[in-house]
Amino acid sequence: MSLKKANILVIDDDTDVLTAVRLLLRTEVRDVTVEKNPENLPSLLAGQDFDLVLLDMNFNASINTGNEGIFWLKRIKELKPSVAVIMITAYGDIDLAVRSLKEGAADFVVKPWHNEKLLVTLDDVLKKTAQPKSGAAAKVSMGAKSTTMVGESEVMQDIFYKISKIAPTDANILILGENGTGKDLIASAIHEQSLRAEKPFIKVDVGALTESLFESELFGHKKGAFTDAREDRTGRFEAAHGGTLFLDEIGNISLQQQAKLLTVLQNRHITKLGTNQAVPVDIRLICATNLPLTELANENRFRKDLIYRINTVEITVPPLRKRKDDILLLAKHFARIYAAKYLKPNIQFATDALEKLRQYSFPGNVRELQYAIERAIIMADAQEIEAKDLLFSPLEMPVQETSEDEDMKLSTMEKNTILRVIDKHSGNITKAAKELGLTRTALYRRLSKYDI
Repeated sequence: MSLKKANILVIDDDTDVLTAVRLLLRTEVRDVTVEKNPENLPSLLAGQDFDLVLLDMNFNASINTGNEGIFWLKRIKELKPSVAVIMITAYGDIDLAVRSLKEGAADFVVKPWHNEKLLVTLDDVLKKTAQPKSGAAAKVSMGAKSTTMVGESEVMQDIFYKISKIAPTDANILILGENGTGKDLIASAIHEQSLRAEKPFIKVDVGALTESLFESELFGHKKGAFTDAREDRTGRFEAAHGGTLFLDEIGNISLQQQAKLLTVLQNRHITKLGTNQAVPVDIRLICATNLPLTELANENRFRKDLIYRINTVEITVPPLRKRKDDILLLAKHFARIYAAKYLKPNIQFATDALEKLRQYSFPGNVRELQYAIERAIIMADAQEIEAKDLLFSPLEMPVQETSEDEDMKLSTMEKNTILRVIDKHSGNITKAAKELGLTRTALYRRLSKYDI
């Protein structure tokens, strides 16, 4: 539903707030009703259909706990479950506002607010309530190309949102994650949603390039530049001109290779081996590595100035064992693909097979799951995959889980980062979420998780 067609009810005991909201909304919505006394909520909801309610958290200055707002939120949800509710709160009561999300609120706004921010929040909530819930698979398409990413876990929904925000920009992206988590799939999705989608997408496994091949492969060479250079060669940078260059396993290149790469990124031109002529290049750079950022930050291994060049925005892809909600979803996704490929339609999973998938840690991540399902489809004798059909790769070693102390340290770092960014933006949740690369809802969940 559009904002222009909405009927909105505003409940606040501050007459100045009611006046300000009424003046703001009277030309932006179909109808706005204001009410000072929340006791009149039942009769108002019974007498008129509202699309959205703006509800204050506090109605009694002597109490000022926010419990009044929670009480009336629950009451609205009892009387009209379909009505979206946005809570109005002060910055100091953000924890109460986060609690309201658990009770069914669609969002909250912190006062004093900017009018533009309030209108955007109202519009976003109305659009979300009007749309059916999104499916578990996010299909990203541009022209004739498409990349399907599957995941219903919170962390994957955050990644889908982040891709949608950063893809249309030319920001350099660093994708972090273990082998087999799908970093190349994310790189493809970013390119397909970008303004360069109709231009080349060039992938290079730079970690596999030797010192002697690095410059020739990336920058190209002229005939006779070195032994065996029997013809001119176009490098990957030049081949990706106008499009996207994806450098996989960037963490495995030497310091000497890093220096050469940094020079090209700074100057935006390449010089082919065997010539002194500079060739300008226009590329969008995406890099990926299985190394954690803490290891990349070690200057004995990786140049910090290069990290800053390639890491305008980073995306961390979690291992499959950290998003178990997606295992069965991915298994069924791969089963449909390989059942069609090997002419075994309507194949299903037996209960013991599903349980075996749930219990396995998948050290090889999504790639290992994919291969396991393909083998199972091939080996299955009936229209049902049983536990005995699922054989996991002996090549993969079980991954030791992060210790509790390490988890606590990571949680503390995340909490401190969230606090710093929220303080930087003076409590503006939208701006803070944008800088952190999260949706507002995901940020609210973290605020609740860390009791902020």
